[in-house]
Amino acid sequence: MGVPNTAVADTRVSTAEGIVSGVRGRRSRRGTVAWRGIPYAAPPVGGGRFDAPQPLAPWPGVRRCENFGDAAVQDKLLTATGLGRFQPVSEDCLTLNVVAPDTVASTPRPVMVFIHGGAYILGTAATPLYDGTHLARAQDVVVVTIQYRFGPFGMLDFSGYSTPERHFDENPGLKDHIAALQWVQRNIAAFGGDPDNVTIFGESAGGTSVLCLLAAPGARGLFHRAIAESPATDLAISRESALLFADEFLRLLTDPDRRSSDDTSAREPIDPHEAARILDAASPGELHRAGRRLMGFARHADSLEPTPFGPAYGVPSLPQSPYAAARDGNTAPVPLIIGTNRDEGKLFDKFWDLLPDTERTLLAIQDETARQEIMNEYAGGPDDQLRLTADSIFWAPVTAFADAHREVAPTYVYRFDFHTRALARAGLGATHATELFAVFGGYRMPVFAGLATADWRAAGAMVDEMQSRWGDFARGRPPGPGWPAYDAAHRPVMVLDRTSHVESDPDASRRQAWNRGRQLLVVSGGSPQAPSDVVALDV
Repeated sequence: MGVPNTAVADTRVSTAEGIVSGVRGRRSRRGTVAWRGIPYAAPPVGGGRFDAPQPLAPWPGVRRCENFGDAAVQDKLLTATGLGRFQPVSEDCLTLNVVAPDTVASTPRPVMVFIHGGAYILGTAATPLYDGTHLARAQDVVVVTIQYRFGPFGMLDFSGYSTPERHFDENPGLKDHIAALQWVQRNIAAFGGDPDNVTIFGESAGGTSVLCLLAAPGARGLFHRAIAESPATDLAISRESALLFADEFLRLLTDPDRRSSDDTSAREPIDPHEAARILDAASPGELHRAGRRLMGFARHADSLEPTPFGPAYGVPSLPQSPYAAARDGNTAPVPLIIGTNRDEGKLFDKFWDLLPDTERTLLAIQDETARQEIMNEYAGGPDDQLRLTADSIFWAPVTAFADAHREVAPTYVYRFDFHTRALARAGLGATHATELFAVFGGYRMPVFAGLATADWRAAGAMVDEMQSRWGDFARGRPPGPGWPAYDAAHRPVMVLDRTSHVESDPDASRRQAWNRGRQLLVVSGGSPQAPSDVVALDV
């Protein structure tokens, strides 16, 4: 860590766009300064809707940045920040937040930039769990959390409807991530951060975004390390499916009573000028409601993607899917931590019906022998069926990505097994997103302290361990003691638990079955290919 001196950091900071004032932390946030709701791009409204983020106009005077900015458009209930409190939503959502220790360090601090999850349909950086205070203070780092466009506003591709008069960009949401990282490069030194030492990290869809940024040409040089927590590696959308989803969305937007059909062969193309008129005239609420109906269409469409929302690949901003880029050696050669949680699927089984069913899970694997081999690995009843679906979305693609990325940079793989007794009683265990309570110190936050009841010491130790490992990695070191880099000989996985330890190739037979199945999916840019195009994977 850098050694702080006794000078107290100023709450006013001059950025390239203007002066911002933050707030000094009190009580549980003591020892930090936070700047919230800093815009990093122009509001994406009017002609900026569905376009790449545009440069921000400088402002005069001092901009007070003490409160979080509006969340991206989504259901109100999904923006809860406390009992009866909800974050406002609007299209004007391109803001970020900075938390730093309140002393001036002798050397610039490492920077950690967090991308929140939410299946590309929900989420806000105002969520209390994403408070970077505890991580920044414990590890002497600068933490940045960003907001971005998702759902139809940022994760549908309307670029095929561009005209000379109206431009639509592919991947505006992914380009929001890049714009935020460019803001970090311009400005983070003024907050005491080191622009030459930036680690991006994200969870779930945010973890998927991390992998997309590894594969995105426009993100090269903007970060130096990456952490992907429970990414849905295959969540990115093929160009072909993206075109289908954009077309159906326009039809749903035009006709709120439309009954979607997966028979798309007889559709007349929508005129680009008419598409522009429809998209520009719609209110944010109308766009959001059409997006919810598009989710239902995607579940039954003739597409391998179970959701319509995600970064599109096969386009200039993302030429290949994240896995295909890793397989071909085209990911940014930066060190990576990647992993999943032991009980990923339980959250979705109990609270959020979002995972595809088993039949849809295996639809992409067209070889009956390979499909049956995978199913035989999960023959233990309902719990195994849930594990199969969760593994298909999270664990199996993560192991394949790690196997590929390790060829270009050191890669560290983990499995998060820790859970408190309260989580066990709730039937959740070490389910999706529970590692965030350790990464951000949530077990020590008053709002989440109940989850650590009867486990205060163990939960505190897990917070200390996770933050130390993530902090060491952000400083350019291996992630803590005893965690070897992933290799083909031993495939070491750090199991993070009450007593963390390394296991060599855990669930090896399942991994091998999935890899043999994926041999039939080896892709050019991510789409399934004929068997003649198969390239053997190292199983």
